[in-house]
Amino acid sequence: MTRQVPDFPAADAATRTNDAGERSDPDTTGTDEFQPPSRRLRRQQNDGEPASPREAGYLQTSPPPAEVKPAAGTDSGPRATDAEQGPQPQEGVQARRRRDLRETSFLVTGSAKEPATKGWRGVLAKMGVRVEPSKEELAERADIQLVSQHWPGPRTVAVVNRKGGANKTPTVVMLSAILARYGGGPVLAWDNNESQGTLGWRTEQGPHASSVLDLVDSSSKLLSPESNAADLAHYVHHQAADKFDVLRSDENEEGDHEVTAEEVDIAHRVACKYYRLIVMDSGNTSRSANWRRMIDHTNQLVVPVTAMEDRAEAARLTLQTLAARGDHEAELARNAVVIVSESTDAGRGMTGETRKRAKIEADRIETGFREFVREVVRIPYDPALVNGPIRFNALQPETQRAWLRAAAAVARGF
Repeated sequence: MTRQVPDFPAADAATRTNDAGERSDPDTTGTDEFQPPSRRLRRQQNDGEPASPREAGYLQTSPPPAEVKPAAGTDSGPRATDAEQGPQPQEGVQARRRRDLRETSFLVTGSAKEPATKGWRGVLAKMGVRVEPSKEELAERADIQLVSQHWPGPRTVAVVNRKGGANKTPTVVMLSAILARYGGGPVLAWDNNESQGTLGWRTEQGPHASSVLDLVDSSSKLLSPESNAADLAHYVHHQAADKFDVLRSDENEEGDHEVTAEEVDIAHRVACKYYRLIVMDSGNTSRSANWRRMIDHTNQLVVPVTAMEDRAEAARLTLQTLAARGDHEAELARNAVVIVSESTDAGRGMTGETRKRAKIEADRIETGFREFVREVVRIPYDPALVNGPIRFNALQPETQRAWLRAAAAVARGF
């Protein structure tokens, strides 16, 4: 007996065509759930519509994780399997870059602040209450740190003003004292007056009367390998309290010798061998050979001026002369530090009204110079700077602070 195979409707449906003569699947009018995924994909591709994850046969309710590519510069070798790595998030997986050990450090970069030492904060600190210093004290500490630095190679400061009585010598003494007292290095204050200057009169004298000319005469010995710093005691005058040395100008009463450019070169070579910092006083003639050679050796220019219009005008002309010469001299003029002192020729006889007028004039001069130089520093009037030997400890506290500020301004130019 021959077995009859039933005629299933599905077999007929497979060959059924629509009215246009095209093949048609009768199930397409129903739900897509009963269609194979591949057939649904082909249908939607033909219709120009993307297949959804569910229609594509994925059971996940979220898209599959994107392929993670190794970042540039990282190891792209074999990776651990998912089982070894443990569960991974399905979304937002980012490549992790292994950092270079040079990009980090375990050292603490900040430094603990020492307790306050000044004002009511300092009083509390002495009583055992730890109080941080004020902004003013922190600024003072920053200035002290700056003037205490040791710069590579010697530095030369020239203090200049074409007018006498402009406070050049007190400026040289104060800058030298501060730089030496705070450990900026061995400091030499050098009176580079072409004939006879006053630096030796305003400082202590050693047990001899040697001047710059004596040092020049002995330069071969001082520059020899056998010479040492102790040999300088024969030629310079040490300041016991303020810790710097003074090289005096020639004090020949006849005044028959003017220091030459060559002698400045020789003395400067000796000074650079034994001192880190050289602060040079100067005469009033910017045309003299020793004045111009001093400028050649200068790293930082300082222009002092008192609260008088002729001193200020002379300071302006000094800067103008240097600026007109160009190159190194013009650069010195642009980066100069102007120090304005609230003092006048009235000296110790300044009355309250005189001091008031001096402050007003100092304000005007300070404002006038600010746009032409790197910094302008103000120094209050102090009788200890008027006459006699100049010593840092003899100054009033506010004057000491002002000179420290001035020395820090100078050091910023190194």
